[in-house]
Amino acid sequence: MKKKKVICIGEALIDRIRNKSNQGFTDFLGGAPANVACALRKLKIDSIFIGSLGNDEYGKKFIKQFDQLGVNLDFLQLDNDSSTRVVNVDRDQYGDRFFSGFEESSHSCFADEVLSKKALEKKFLNLEKSFLEIKYLVTGTILLSSPISAEAIFFLVEQANKFGVKIVIDLNWREVFWDHSSFSSEISKAERVNLIKKFLNHADVLKLAQEEATLFFEDENPLLISKQLSNRPDVIITDGENPVSWYINGLQGITETPISQKIVDTTGAGDAFLAGFISELISSGYPSNELEIEDCIKFAGVCGLLTCLGEGAIDQQPYYEKVNKFLGSLIS
Repeated sequence: MKKKKVICIGEALIDRIRNKSNQGFTDFLGGAPANVACALRKLKIDSIFIGSLGNDEYGKKFIKQFDQLGVNLDFLQLDNDSSTRVVNVDRDQYGDRFFSGFEESSHSCFADEVLSKKALEKKFLNLEKSFLEIKYLVTGTILLSSPISAEAIFFLVEQANKFGVKIVIDLNWREVFWDHSSFSSEISKAERVNLIKKFLNHADVLKLAQEEATLFFEDENPLLISKQLSNRPDVIITDGENPVSWYINGLQGITETPISQKIVDTTGAGDAFLAGFISELISSGYPSNELEIEDCIKFAGVCGLLTCLGEGAIDQQPYYEKVNKFLGSLIS
C-alpha cells in the first residue's frame, strides 16, 4: 500500500484580528495544524486532524469547515470543560500584527491544552489502522506548553515511529501561549527553549522562521542546524518574502519565492507553504536533486503567497489548480 495521507496534530483556534482602522475586529478560523490540514485538502491530499476543541459555537464552526473540505475528524476531541481558544491579533503603529493575548474564558484552561492521550488510546485500533496509510505526521510546538497535550503528542509521535511515518515539525514559536498557560507560565524562557529543542530531535523535516533559527540554534545555516539534532533532519528556513534557505536530502541551497505588491494578510502563509511542500513530497516523491528541490520550494512559495492576497488563513488558501495556473504564468 502506498502511503499518501497526512496527520496534523495540534491547535485549532480563532484568530480575532483587529481591523485596519483599529475599530472592531473580525474572527477567522486558524491554528497552524488546522490550517495545514485544510490547505492539504485543497491541494488534493487526504488529511486527518487530531486536536481538542471546546464543545461550543467555535468548535461547531471548525467541524463544519473541516467537513466541507473533507478533513478526517475520526480522532477529534470535543471538551465540555474548556473553550476553543480565541487569539487577539492587534496592530502596532505601522499596521503590523502581533499576538496580544487571548480572550478571557470562563473555564480554567483552553481546549487545545487538554488533548487527551487516554481518549486516543480508546481508539487505538482505529489509530493503528490509520497509521498504515499515513506518510507524514505534522505538528508544531505550542501544545508542549501543556503537559496534558504534550503527553498526547509524544504518544502519537511514538506510534508514528512504529509505522515508519516521517515526522514534520513546524517550530512555530509563540511565547504568548506559554506566558498565558495555566500549566507553564512559571517556566523560564530558557527552559521553554530547551524543552522545545529537545522535542525537535524527533523531526525528519524541520521548518522554522529565520528568527526562530537564531533563537533556538544561534545559527541560520540549515545544514549546521540539522547537525545539532539527533535525527539530522532536513531543514527549511523561511524569512517572509525573502529567499528560502534549505538543507534537503543531503543538498543545500537558497530558493527565491514569488512576491507581490498585493499582500493583504500574512496570517497562515507559513502553514500554506508547509502544506504545499508536503503535497509535493507526496505527489511527486521526495526530491533527489537540486532542480526537484527548487520545484518543491517554488510550489510551496506560491501556496504561501496566494494565501496572503486576502484575509484569513483557511479562506484564502489556494486550490491545486490555482497554484499551477500561477506557476504557469511565472514561466510564460
